[in-house]
Amino acid sequence: MKYEKTNQVLNQLVADLSQLAMIVHQTHWYMRGTNFLKLHPLMDEWMDDLNDQLDEISERLITLDGAPYSTLGEMAEHTGISDQEGSFDLSTPERLTILAKDYRYLADVYQHGIEVSDEEKDFSTQDILIGFKTATEKRLWMIQAELGQAPEINK
Repeated sequence: MKYEKTNQVLNQLVADLSQLAMIVHQTHWYMRGTNFLKLHPLMDEWMDDLNDQLDEISERLITLDGAPYSTLGEMAEHTGISDQEGSFDLSTPERLTILAKDYRYLADVYQHGIEVSDEEKDFSTQDILIGFKTATEKRLWMIQAELGQAPEINK
C-alpha cells in the first residue's frame, strides 16, 4: 500500500472522531446548570462538525485504498480517547475539562497525521489534516476560554 502510515493515522482518526462525537453527545445529554441554554444546542453543532470530519477522513481513507473502521467494536478497540458512563454528577465545567483534554488529544493525532502524510508525500491528505487541526485548536481555545483558562494548545 502506497500510503500505509497515512492510512493507519486516518483509521485512528476514524476511531477517535467517533469516540469524541459520542462524548460530546454524552455532554449534551447529561449537561445541567449554568449556561445550559447556550451550551446544550452548541453541542449539536460540535457533533455535526465531528461527523463532517469523520466523513471526510473516512472518504479520504477509501480514496487511498484503505478500509475505515465501521463497527462500534472497532471504534472502541482502536480509539485513544477514554470514556466513562454518563452521570448527572459532573458539573458543566468538569465536562468541558474532559472535552478540552479530548480535543487536545485529537489535535495531537492530527499533527502526527500531518507529519506522516508529509513523509509519504501525500499532500492532499496533509491539507485536509492541517485544516482539521486548525479547527480543533480553535475549538480547544473556545472551551478553555469558557473555563476562564488560556488555550494551552501546545500541551
